[in-house]
Amino acid sequence: MNPRGVAAFLLAVLLAGCAAVNAPLNLALQEGRNAPFDAVDPEASGEVYVGLAFSGGGMRASAFAHGVLEELRALSRSGRNSHGVLSDVRLVTGVSGGSVTAAHFGLFGPGALDGYRETYLLTDGERYMANSPLNPVVLARGLSGGANGRQTFGRHLDETLFKGATFGDLAKRSKIKTWINATDIANKVTFLFSAETFDALCSDLSRFPISDAVAASAAFPLVFSPIVLEAHGNCAYSEPDWLTAARHNPEATAAMVAHAEALESYASGEGVKYLKLLDGGITDNFGTTGLAVERARAEHPYAPLDPEQAVKLKRVLFLVADAATNRDLAWTRKLQGPGGVQLALSIANSSMGAASRAGYDAMRLQLADWEGDLVEYRCALSLAEVRRLRGTLTGWDCRDVKFFVGQVSFRGLPDEMRNALDRIPTRLRLEPEQVDMAIEAGRLSTRGNAQVQGFLRAAGYIETDPQLARTGTGPAPRRIAPIRKE
Repeated sequence: MNPRGVAAFLLAVLLAGCAAVNAPLNLALQEGRNAPFDAVDPEASGEVYVGLAFSGGGMRASAFAHGVLEELRALSRSGRNSHGVLSDVRLVTGVSGGSVTAAHFGLFGPGALDGYRETYLLTDGERYMANSPLNPVVLARGLSGGANGRQTFGRHLDETLFKGATFGDLAKRSKIKTWINATDIANKVTFLFSAETFDALCSDLSRFPISDAVAASAAFPLVFSPIVLEAHGNCAYSEPDWLTAARHNPEATAAMVAHAEALESYASGEGVKYLKLLDGGITDNFGTTGLAVERARAEHPYAPLDPEQAVKLKRVLFLVADAATNRDLAWTRKLQGPGGVQLALSIANSSMGAASRAGYDAMRLQLADWEGDLVEYRCALSLAEVRRLRGTLTGWDCRDVKFFVGQVSFRGLPDEMRNALDRIPTRLRLEPEQVDMAIEAGRLSTRGNAQVQGFLRAAGYIETDPQLARTGTGPAPRRIAPIRKE
């Protein structure tokens, strides 16, 4: 064998032997089905529903989402309610870096907002990771399936934030429906860590660690090897009615059909034995696919609400926090490139950007339809039925339902600040001044968002100038330190 052949052979052996492989962690479901996670706050009036979606983007996205939460609280808190509108959050969904903040908020609630910066955002999320592109072993592992296994970022998350908490713990203590989104790369669909998904896998969701779900959501290709789940089978799985209907319904949405086919592949016991999960941003960088699917498969006009919730509801806010940076045009200014790793990253980022835009547009359409369906359902009820569900007819107006759907991002921020934000890398370790800039960007974008302001006024959180709502009630925005020049 010539020297080139020997080198190629040795490289092939190296690539085959260096892959980081994650053993499946999901345990088989012993009996029955997973309990649905129907988080309910008995102290809530039911008139207000807030849903939050946090995009991917590494530690930058985690910090940006934290800034959004801080500003929502600051704009709406009062002497009677120190958490403000955060007390009315009913759904939080996250992807990649945004899934860390989503999972933390879902598990611990608004009371744990203070201290999150120091506990997580200023820590080194890469301390257990092999991430030097100059290291040939790291490069070989990346090219062979992923340079890092679950015992890197997932370990850091468990040590700093989640302390062994599982989805069972989340269901017991949380009043917020929490969605963590990854990507099933075989079925090319969003994988949602939910009771329904784990039913199809014949797996016990209650014993699955939250840190590993978040690690799956953040498993960027090449940097991380896929998080692996096992389709256990043999649990007398009974598919939901909507899945059966989707199989024969020519008007079912493409997202709904794809989701149904994925569940079928998990439950059939044929084809899929080990499910491989990567970064949720590959298919939906906002984590909004789950909502679109829930509405598409709804059997009632008010779903996923129940009838009592549907008649009490008045104001709804769905806010998407997008921490994506501006377009990377550096390699468009020269004839060569992109190539190698840069090409792979460009393809992945292009896929994520397109999927995010499509997902957001689909969500807006679904929510507009939902608002119309709710009004139609409510106005068709008899007064006797309204009294039974609502407890009183006082103040009843069947048309008094308003949805506010908004997106906060780096757009609209001062040019100098936005340019600095675009230079913050998508990593799991940032300088303190970079973290603080991303937090402040989340606050400024939220404060200036017309949908947020309209919702807060309509729901009675603020009555006049939002600055008056801030006076003496919330922490002042942090002063942004200059970004360190490299």
